[in-house]
Amino acid sequence: MNLSALAKPAGPSFSGRFFLVSTLPTTLVGVYLLVLVWAGAPGPVRFGRAWRTAAGLGAGPSLLLLLLVTAVGVITMPLQLPLVRWLEGYWPRHLERLARWCRKRQKDRCGDATGTLTREDAHNPEVVDREFTRGYRQRLRYPVDEPHLFRPTALGNALTAAESRAGRAYGLDAPVFWTRLEPLLSGRIAATVTEQRDAMDAAARLSVTAALCVPPTVWLLWRSGWWLLLPALLTVLSRLAYVAAVHAAVAYGQYVEVAFDLHRFDLLSALHLPLPADREEEQRSNEDLGGLWRQGLPTRSPLRYVHPSGPEDPSPPASPPAD
Repeated sequence: MNLSALAKPAGPSFSGRFFLVSTLPTTLVGVYLLVLVWAGAPGPVRFGRAWRTAAGLGAGPSLLLLLLVTAVGVITMPLQLPLVRWLEGYWPRHLERLARWCRKRQKDRCGDATGTLTREDAHNPEVVDREFTRGYRQRLRYPVDEPHLFRPTALGNALTAAESRAGRAYGLDAPVFWTRLEPLLSGRIAATVTEQRDAMDAAARLSVTAALCVPPTVWLLWRSGWWLLLPALLTVLSRLAYVAAVHAAVAYGQYVEVAFDLHRFDLLSALHLPLPADREEEQRSNEDLGGLWRQGLPTRSPLRYVHPSGPEDPSPPASPPAD
């Protein structure tokens, strides 16, 4: 797919996104490992030594470190998409056995989103409301209506659920239409979608960064006694960041769904296509466009364009009467 795989358009917020998603995690891991080395790791750790070393840095080494962190951030920024796809569960074929086990585990965690009520419970408003809320939350986190789309990870299922929900009532194929609709968004909905996407990407990057710090931390602190608790703390941080990424993905999917609800006709206007008269016509038209864009299939009926009328051309001056 998928929604997470769709590139974000460049704009004024790119520098903020670059700092949040790439520069900040890179700086944190760089400073963390440098402090351990300056403190004496892999030998005896004395953090007072690290503070003295940091305080003694001149302008030259500090600038060099800044340039190095920026360079690493620039290089790793294009890897954000593969990183998120990996966390979604798009794994290589040789990991298929693990993927099957993880998908089964995700389905077990999801359970039955429809719920089964006894005759007595069906007349109990409190029970009905509780089951309705549970089913709604499950549909936000899992593609319960299309179980064959289950992914091996919670993040993958949250994004796949959003993909299967968004625009489905209108015959829209979300991944195909979203790349064309997103540039047309404006105002509060555009800002909210961007904010949730950035939050998801930043949490995902922090989760992976913290996990990658565990092996070097174990090696550096192997003989440092209680300081070996730091890798455990990094593992907890990685897990918390992943959970945060899943929650951000759920919120992101909800706002993408709202964007389709409110702005789908803006896309038709931008394409100079007529607005549908009813829902049946809308679904048929959107299915035709989806097939055309996704697979190059011909539409069932010719596309009729509606061009906005421009200012009328001034009338040419009247020719003089003949003698």
